[in-house]
Amino acid sequence: MSSSTPPPPAVEEIEAQERRLTLPRLTYDDAWALGKLLVSLARTRRAPVAIDIRRGPQQLFHCALPGSSADNDAWIDRKRRVVERYGESSCLVGARQRAKGTTFEASSRLDPDVYAAHGGSFPLAVDGVGVVGAVTVSGLPQAEDHALVVEALERFKLEHFRKTPS
Repeated sequence: MSSSTPPPPAVEEIEAQERRLTLPRLTYDDAWALGKLLVSLARTRRAPVAIDIRRGPQQLFHCALPGSSADNDAWIDRKRRVVERYGESSCLVGARQRAKGTTFEASSRLDPDVYAAHGGSFPLAVDGVGVVGAVTVSGLPQAEDHALVVEALERFKLEHFRKTPS
């Protein structure tokens, strides 16, 4: 990790983000709006990322920006599978293991070619329903992937649901 790359957030911080960032709903139009917001934020930063939004098994949004590659799609799949399995962000699952002095790979015994508890995939939870999908970014260091998703969800929740009816 370079000096300019932030460390992954602490367990308590990620848990608070997940509680705060539940949504009132997740429609096709909501996924499109969230995806467009992520693309806009990434383009502004010239971030070489791929972005993916899923509800259940259905991919609702995907975009690969300049500088990203098929490897980013593979990372998206691996990080998203952690969210699907645990119902928590890939960053939180990894942070919990690091806090215990171990790694996800050692403690989970899951195939690291299939699962990656690295930051960048965040559960899409709907109020009164629970986790219905995941939004994932890959292409930056894991703490930055996670931070980009959280920033987008914070803005999306504030701006999108304030102006659209439930």
